[in-house]
Formats: sequence, C-alpha cells, structure tokens
Amino acid sequence: MKLNTFRALRSRNFRLYFTGQALSLLGTWMQKTAVSWVIYAQTNSKFMLGLSVFATMFPSAAFSLVGGGVADRYNRYRVLLLTQVLSMVQAALLTLLVFFKADAVWGILGLSVVLGIINGFDVPARQSLVHELVKDKQDLPNALALNSSMVNLSKLIGPAVAGLAIETLGATACFGLNTLSFVAVIGSLLAMQRPAYVAQPHPKNILGELKEGFAYVRATPSIRYIIMMLALVSLLVLPFTTLMPVYAKDIFHGTAATFGLIDSCIGLGAFVGALYLASRPPGANLHRILATNTLIFGVGLVLFSHTPWYPLALAFLAVGAFGMMSQITISNTLLQTTAAPAMRGRVISFYVLAYTGMVPLGSLLVGVVAQHIGVQNAVLAQGVLALGLGALHWRSLHQQPAVRTELPAQANSTQGLALSS
Repeated sequence: MKLNTFRALRSRNFRLYFTGQALSLLGTWMQKTAVSWVIYAQTNSKFMLGLSVFATMFPSAAFSLVGGGVADRYNRYRVLLLTQVLSMVQAALLTLLVFFKADAVWGILGLSVVLGIINGFDVPARQSLVHELVKDKQDLPNALALNSSMVNLSKLIGPAVAGLAIETLGATACFGLNTLSFVAVIGSLLAMQRPAYVAQPHPKNILGELKEGFAYVRATPSIRYIIMMLALVSLLVLPFTTLMPVYAKDIFHGTAATFGLIDSCIGLGAFVGALYLASRPPGANLHRILATNTLIFGVGLVLFSHTPWYPLALAFLAVGAFGMMSQITISNTLLQTTAAPAMRGRVISFYVLAYTGMVPLGSLLVGVVAQHIGVQNAVLAQGVLALGLGALHWRSLHQQPAVRTELPAQANSTQGLALSS
C-alpha cells in the first residue's frame, strides 16, 4: 500500500492520538457488542434493542450542540481529556453493575444515557481537535480517513473478541477490558507536546454562539446539504445494524460468537472503505465518491436482507458496509474542509446531531417496522431507501462543485485554538 495512505502519521501528536484511540476503541466495540447481546438475551425484544441504541445516541445528540459550543469556546484538548476520564468511570460502573446484578437491563440503559451525555461533549471536541493535531493541514482529509479506518478496524476485531469473551468469560469481562482500554488514550493525550493555549474573546454567551452557528450553517448551502443528507441516511438506513442480533440469533440460529462475526464483517467492509478513502489523491471529487458509495451501500443491504446462506450473507453485508463508510467519513471531511476555523466545533456539532440524533430515532423506527413486516423485509426496505438517496446524490452532482481534498492556505492557522498543557 502506498505510503501516501498514511501521510498524516508524520505528525507526532496525531500519531499519538491514533495509537491511543486504536487501543481504546477495541474496548469500546467490545462494550457495545456486549450491551446489545445482554439486552437481547435478557429481553428477547427487538424494541429493547432499539431502545438500547436510543439510550446512548439520543442524549449524545441532545447535548451535541452545547458540546460544539464548548469545543469552540474552551480548550478542546482539556475537554477531550475530561470526557475520556468520565467515560472510563462510566465503563467501570457498568462493569460493577453487571458483575453484581444478574438482571441489569435498566441499569445498563441508565448508564448508557450517562455515556450518551458524555459523548455529546466528547465527539465535537475530538473531531475538531484532529485539525490541530495535524501539522500539515493538507493532510487533514487523510487524517480523517485514517481515523475512520481505525474506528472500523476496531469494529472488525472488537465484536469478534467480544463474542468469544462473552461465551468463555461472560459479559463482565468485556466491560472490564473497556475500562482498562481508556488508559491508552488518556496516556497518549498526556504525552502530546502542546503549545500554550491562547484563549479567544467570546463576547456572546454560549446560547448566542449556538444561534450564530445555526445561522452560519443555514447560510452556507454546501454545508447545509451535507448535513441534511447525512440526517436522512442516519434516520432511514444506518439503523440496520440494530437488527443484527436478530439475524444472529433467530435467522442464522447462532450464538454471541455469530453476532460478533456479523459485526466484524460490517467492520471489515467499513475498514476497507476507509482505507480506500485514505488512498484517494488530493483533488478527488468527494461528492462523486459519496454518490457512488451510497448506491453500493444500498445494493449490499438489498442482497444481504434475504440471503439464506450465512457466508454469502456476510459477504454482501461487507459490501454494504464498504459503501456505508462514505456516509460518515466524507461528510466529516467535507464539513471540516469547508467550515470556517472559528465555526468548526459548532459545524461538527450539527454533524453529530444529524448522525447521533437520527440514528437512535431510526433504531426505534426500524424496531417497530421489523415487528410488523419482519426483520428481513425491514432491511430490504432500508437498502431500497439507500438506493434512492444515492440517486439524489447523483442528481445533485451537477449543482455541487468538485470539492478538492486540500485545505485553503489560511486553514493552516489554528486561529488561537492551539493545544495547551
């Protein structure tokens, strides 16, 4: 593979961040897998599966706008460090809860809400901080794609390890290992070499700055379009993952290891998709890639939905996940390279809202729909909807300029938002 694919790792701070996050995310995906399996095993309810996703993601969406304002207003590095410590505490409490209480469904949901609130501040700070960790701002799109590769490699490995751990050691082991994994990311943050933070004046209160951010998004058609399309795919298509425990347990008559393998195939497809995006040369038309991959996403889900042979179904699922990756990564890249530096945190908060706000609502929706028309028909419908959204992307191509993946020269300034010690 070309060295060009990993060019963002030349920046020491980003390299530290990348390594720490890679280790921590293994634990995160183990915890996610264990939560879904425990909830479905104890309730046998598709609605409760949707509710478990909703419990984490909706609070994250509800607090993301405030989190975006905080990321623009305060030291993003310190905000991220605090959210990582709090996430570690949440994982430790979850470990103790599951260890001491056999039937802990509502406790798990309650702690999921806590994690969602933390994520509402964590994600805008973390996403906007990546810009500051990369020395050469021309490498930012590559850094974002590598970040997605890391997330999806973790999703590839984490669920498979979680499935084996649940069967051999129990779900508590997954939660405990996630707690320990935060040591890696907190250590990497503390090891960074950071110039002094230069505070910027903020004459408006945080509510005024949120209104300013909303007005900016509304007045910028390219940003508004990206956020609206991400919101649609997040509501209508991305929640297909909520139904994967049902496929594992009821359709393929498997165990927790089966569910882990299904999740890992999603991670494999998304990982390959992220590496593909990282290898795109500067100047690639990201809108065209997004349109093409949305169609691939839809085709993969349509083929997966009713395929009875397990190995072939996994292959189709990986194809769909390859296309799915663009929805999140390209949207993030386009927003980061388009938004004004002073607005980046707030723009990212709308990106988070479009994703984490719509996916939990979609998870509840797909859970209800699956109860009425069946799980396989529900996933088939989501694939058809993805094809429709891909067609809308293609229709808009003649209206969208070919977005280059370099940043303008002035974006190399951190605008007073450098990291501090």
